[in-house]
Amino acid sequence: MSGVSPTGTAGAISGQSYGPMTQIIENSGATLARLDRLTEQSSTGLISQSYAGLGAGPAQTVLSVAPQIATANAQIAAINATTGPMTVRQDALTAISSLTTGIVSQLSGISTLDSSGAAGVIAATQAALVQVATLLDTQDGDVYVFGGQDSGEPPVPDPDNIASSGFYSQIQSAVAGLAGNGAAATTASVLGVAGSNAAGTTPFSAGLTTAAGLPSLTLGDGQQVTTGIAANSNAFVATAGTGTTSTGSYMRDILAGMASIASLTPAQIGGAGFQSFLQTTESSLRNANDSLNQDAGVLGNTQSALTAQASGLGSTVTALTSQISNADSVDAAATISQISSVQTALQSSYQLIAGMKSMNLANYL
Repeated sequence: MSGVSPTGTAGAISGQSYGPMTQIIENSGATLARLDRLTEQSSTGLISQSYAGLGAGPAQTVLSVAPQIATANAQIAAINATTGPMTVRQDALTAISSLTTGIVSQLSGISTLDSSGAAGVIAATQAALVQVATLLDTQDGDVYVFGGQDSGEPPVPDPDNIASSGFYSQIQSAVAGLAGNGAAATTASVLGVAGSNAAGTTPFSAGLTTAAGLPSLTLGDGQQVTTGIAANSNAFVATAGTGTTSTGSYMRDILAGMASIASLTPAQIGGAGFQSFLQTTESSLRNANDSLNQDAGVLGNTQSALTAQASGLGSTVTALTSQISNADSVDAAATISQISSVQTALQSSYQLIAGMKSMNLANYL
């Protein structure tokens, strides 16, 4: 009998049991790690929260596409921040144009009115002047939409009292001398006051008269687009009569024209120089209003183009986001199904380990 000593038998049994046990424990650990990974994926919706966990191809896709999405979103935000004030500005321009049209329509018949009727037109014009000055201080949030580069300060510091300003009183003084100085000289004096940036003369803030440039937006391709109109200067079109019957700024011309009519007295109606001065002032207001509407039209087209660009960028972001989702996101339903399968496998491995721990020598005989 060759025989095997009890010690040898026990050693053989030990080698047979602990080898498989070690392997089962290692497999169980790997299964647990997989369950943890699947649970995290189910919670976050992502394959991995690190680029390394994605794999070379998907990681390269995410690294390439994510900056494009960030750039597009930044451009969309910039456009949206710009088009808001543009809408508010358009509404104010429409109101100013309506006021100007209303005053011009009354001027054609002022010569036929009696003193009371003429006084009514003069008073209405002064009220319109205050309204225009107030509209030039229109805000979108904290932004004064006609403030140019100085959008944090009101373009017209005291619109309610513009009829008490140096701007108004100097035009009033020029109009008072109409009979003696004649229409041409009076018009020249009015234009001089209206075109001045001197403190105490201009109705505009110091910041507006010194800050250069108009509001603009730089697009993704580097193109700079003018997006605003300042209270004291045109943005896109020139005003007819510049140098003779216009300051070159339709807002200045509207304020000056209204101040001129508001400065008349009923006694001046039909007097020396009146008809010629009235015709020049009326023409100036018409030309200014035409320029205002043209500027508003260009501004509207610019806003429409920006809105369309933002919409296009939004579609691009959606497409790029889909690319990233395909690269770094998990299939939620499939992940939940895998979690269930792995949980079952893990439970089975735990049961097997528990069973092997309870085995004794008799189980192997």
